[in-house]
Amino acid sequence: MKKSLVIHPKTTNMRLLLNAIRIFVGVLFIFSGLIKANDPLGLSYKMQEFFEIWHMDFLNPYTLAFSILMIAFEIIAGFAVIIGWQFRLFSWLLFLLIIFFTFLTGYAVLSGKIKECGCFGDCIKLTAEQSFAKDIILFVLIGFLLIKRDQIKAFFAPLVSIVLLVLITIGSFAMQWYVLEHLPLFDCLPYKKGVDIEEKMQIPAGAIPDSTVINFVYQKDGKEMEFDAEHFPEDFNDSAYTFVKRYDKIVRKGNAEPAIKDFVIMTSSGIDTTVAILSDPREMLVLFVRKPSEGASEWITSFQEIVSYSKTNSRPLIAITPAYEELTTLFSDQKIDIPIFKSDLVAVKTAARSNPTLYKIQQGVIINKWGKADLEQAIR
Repeated sequence: MKKSLVIHPKTTNMRLLLNAIRIFVGVLFIFSGLIKANDPLGLSYKMQEFFEIWHMDFLNPYTLAFSILMIAFEIIAGFAVIIGWQFRLFSWLLFLLIIFFTFLTGYAVLSGKIKECGCFGDCIKLTAEQSFAKDIILFVLIGFLLIKRDQIKAFFAPLVSIVLLVLITIGSFAMQWYVLEHLPLFDCLPYKKGVDIEEKMQIPAGAIPDSTVINFVYQKDGKEMEFDAEHFPEDFNDSAYTFVKRYDKIVRKGNAEPAIKDFVIMTSSGIDTTVAILSDPREMLVLFVRKPSEGASEWITSFQEIVSYSKTNSRPLIAITPAYEELTTLFSDQKIDIPIFKSDLVAVKTAARSNPTLYKIQQGVIINKWGKADLEQAIR
């Protein structure tokens, strides 16, 4: 007699549990990767924040490459886990990745130096504590999948899985290239269309602002020294002191802060013209340039057309940059004569996710904006 095949209920339940967990983990990694792929520069700036705290600034030039690779890996690994392809390999890779993420979020919580870890970019903001809790849960789930990795089978034949993963890989890199050339597909930043910049610079009514003191960091005899404006060293006039940086140290945490911070527009001589520009009733074009020397050949011709258009149509056109001298030299070489203003690097980084980014504003309200690849659309 033939023996009937009996599947034990416990085996079935375990299989269902494993499939549910791997799909949940895979979808979460894909979701996280896609949100960050919408703005890879945002993740690279978050990496720079960590590197600066750890005194590893020499890695800052490579953060965009790190960001692009990490985002692509999250999407690819998440998809590989869902379809079960090379699960032994990807379960280990995801386990190592979640150890790394848990370390970062744990450091943010324990040190108090990082408010948000950028796990879901700027579209879904999580506090350091929330990010750490999420990573602990994922650590447990991925650890469980790693232990049970031999029980998980692939959904598709190897060739089908490889073709799908190749398409996913191409798509993840293509999406990031697109948003870097143009602008994020979903604008989750404070400088979005329809926003009144001056209004967003105000603390919400009834909120208590942070109390801060300005701290200075100087280097003397190879050592960094930190002090506030009330406690300068007695020998401060000594030429041995070299300025490193200044920052605002919070002495009492408030309960709210403005959506747009540190946005100040200054002339070359340091005169604050923020209010004058944001209150101008005319429709104005504003070019934000992070790094004038970075890929200037790719956009300078289009911008020269915009300059000609603005002069012909008496349309105000200005440029704002943290690298005033560099942009002045570039425009001088290209025979471009428009007013150039200075602003804080962090503010320009937030406003210009493409380098450069062109805004159309009127009385401080953002009517439209275009990335590097779309500048000419401003005059069509």
